[in-house]
Amino acid sequence: MRSKLWLALCMLHAVASMLVWWAGDPLAWQATWRADHWVQRPWTLWTSAWVHMNTPHLIGNQLAVGALAAMAWLLKPHAGAGAAWLLSWPLMVLCLPLWPQIGHYAGLSGLVHAAVAIVGLHLVLGEMRIRKAQRWGGMLLLGLATKLGLEGAWHWPVVWSDASDMSIVQAAHLAGAAVGLVAAGLTLRRHPWMHWVPSR
Repeated sequence: MRSKLWLALCMLHAVASMLVWWAGDPLAWQATWRADHWVQRPWTLWTSAWVHMNTPHLIGNQLAVGALAAMAWLLKPHAGAGAAWLLSWPLMVLCLPLWPQIGHYAGLSGLVHAAVAIVGLHLVLGEMRIRKAQRWGGMLLLGLATKLGLEGAWHWPVVWSDASDMSIVQAAHLAGAAVGLVAAGLTLRRHPWMHWVPSR
């Protein structure tokens, strides 16, 4: 049975990103995660996802969220997948201090990578009842692993992109995927505590 949580998160990210964009730089500055004082502004563990550095950054992430919503409509992820994505949200950002090169972070790319990891693992483990689920999940995880391997975030956590006219925090992609896999493993339906999570 399809859970509404995943679709609700997609809608939240899409709408909040537009609102922060329209509000302008003062709100964006307050919402951005910054390595030097995020402890004094803990809300940025969540709000940084809605900050975008330029128009292409915003459009790209909005398209990614739309693709995640469409994927959820087709695959019908259960409440555990939504809970895993929700859990990944602040935990992904909490991993960023592992890389001292990262001064600040904004955008949804880390969460998008977490979402792909969650869906891929749940497909492989039979959490979503579709034909050839393991094959599709394996392809999704292989594609994700290949992308992360090509990026090499352990060597280049932050790179400049001329095409995007901004710095890309590749470490957020790696952290998002890793956190997503862990969260997905913790929210499998066979775990006893998941019986207490509503399906709607």
